[in-house]
Amino acid sequence: MKALRLLRWSGSVLSPRTRPCCFFIHQTQYRNPLAINLLRFQSTAPIQFQPAIEPEDDPEPGETERAEDFFHNTPTQEERESILSQLPSPHPQHAHKSARLSALHTRLMLPHRLPLETLARCLVDPSADIDPHFNNSSLSILGYDLLGLYTSEAVLCRHPRLPTEVMFAAMWAYCGPKTLAAITREWGVEVAAAPGGEVDPGYLQCKHVEAGNASVDGTGVQVKELPIVATDAKGKPTLGELGWRRGVSSRTVKSDYFGDEIKRTELDYAERPELCREDLQRKLENGVTLETASTNFVRALMGAVYLHAGKKAAYNFFKAHILSRHLEFSKLFEFRQPTRDLSRLCAREGFESPVARILSETGRKSRSPVFVVGVFAGKDKLGEGSGSSLDEARIRAAVGALKGWYLYSPLEVNVPSQAVRGGDWKPVMVDGGEVVV
Repeated sequence: MKALRLLRWSGSVLSPRTRPCCFFIHQTQYRNPLAINLLRFQSTAPIQFQPAIEPEDDPEPGETERAEDFFHNTPTQEERESILSQLPSPHPQHAHKSARLSALHTRLMLPHRLPLETLARCLVDPSADIDPHFNNSSLSILGYDLLGLYTSEAVLCRHPRLPTEVMFAAMWAYCGPKTLAAITREWGVEVAAAPGGEVDPGYLQCKHVEAGNASVDGTGVQVKELPIVATDAKGKPTLGELGWRRGVSSRTVKSDYFGDEIKRTELDYAERPELCREDLQRKLENGVTLETASTNFVRALMGAVYLHAGKKAAYNFFKAHILSRHLEFSKLFEFRQPTRDLSRLCAREGFESPVARILSETGRKSRSPVFVVGVFAGKDKLGEGSGSSLDEARIRAAVGALKGWYLYSPLEVNVPSQAVRGGDWKPVMVDGGEVVV
């Protein structure tokens, strides 16, 4: 089986300005306002325009002549600068003139196959430029799926017995919005005060949302005090807004990688794309937070590395910047009744009932006594804990036994995405699941 060439089928993600194989631009209908947008597709090398006018409606008188004059008459340098300054995002040819962008490319040790034009596109948020050919929306979607895939398989293959809630927390800690925003700051990426065509391509460009305590015009009500109500197709509020608790099974099937409920616009995109575009456009007009823009940038860069450099380079980029961050899995647990959970676990696995025994003690009649208690199942010690009272030591011993079970990790960790084609695949461990009380 031959490997697919990513540039052959990535036309929906890479715009003509970033694909090295595009030297011609075909347009089906020209209008005078498109003159600015067509200039954005021009690269540093000369591009040959081949207009193919096939309008659905008859053009207005003189409109075709104005379009032809625009293509045959080369604009002057002053006219080009005035037109480029009106663009919502920088021109692609400005990427090679940005020292900040080149420094970011070198600092992150990005592959040489990733051009500066694509890196500059990753820094353009949809709130700054709504055109999908020049913002990072498509690359961000691809990067979101890649980060979720690599993170989930790394967590589950390393700790196959993790409960679902802990797995969601680990996913959020590795590739959640707050983590990706912190990574953007660690990379040294600065944010532009306002997006525009004259901004250096090395800045993160987005339209900033108003402050949370800003008042609505003419109402005297603050934005943070407005009720947020999500409704379904019939206009009724959803269950999540009514405050009903969603179970773990529902979060596993109908939620994203972090266990959060998928938004209505994302669920109904295939059925009602017009409504979703209107909601998205309305949301982008209001602006986004810095955390959202930083998250989209890191996801878009992940997708760009995958498209230009391939699967291996994308996974190495993930290991270097995401998986290399240290996470204490033992601090993600929160047991309400550990002794009961340990009894149910032993009954499910066929062990003897756990029994707590005192291992040592000191200062029983003093002001600060210390008791060391161990939990045994037959002759096997499951856990050990210490405390200022017997109950505290027994609970800590049960918690230690449960963590020792759930944090089991195999000696050799194999992830499915890194399986060698045609080689021997070593299956990973699949646990029976967490204890249900």
